[in-house]
Amino acid sequence: MVTKQFRGSPEEADLRRADSLAREIFSDIANKWAFLIIETLGERTLRFSELRDEVEGISHKMLTQNLRMLEHNGLVERRVHPTVPPRVEYTLTEPGRALRATVDGMCEWTHRYLGDIEAARRRFDI
Repeated sequence: MVTKQFRGSPEEADLRRADSLAREIFSDIANKWAFLIIETLGERTLRFSELRDEVEGISHKMLTQNLRMLEHNGLVERRVHPTVPPRVEYTLTEPGRALRATVDGMCEWTHRYLGDIEAARRRFDI
């Protein structure tokens, strides 16, 4: 995986440009599993199995991939405790907690407009 480097130019932060770092980051984090992981971690530290149990429907593979991606982007910190077997815990970093505010806003938006969306879907499906 080749990661683009940010050199401070406006082009690097322009989501409309296919070659921008901002688009790469947005593409990484704008998925349902990443949002659900971020929301679940919240202000807590959780083990892998606890996260898997709380994020209903996520497979072991998808949880692993998303945790690695979130760690790679500096949103999640992975801590390995030297025990037998090793205990691995995940927690949000400062940027991850800041992103959680956006995720919370999207959750609030979903709750607020769920009825409108359901009505539109019913009209569409007729």
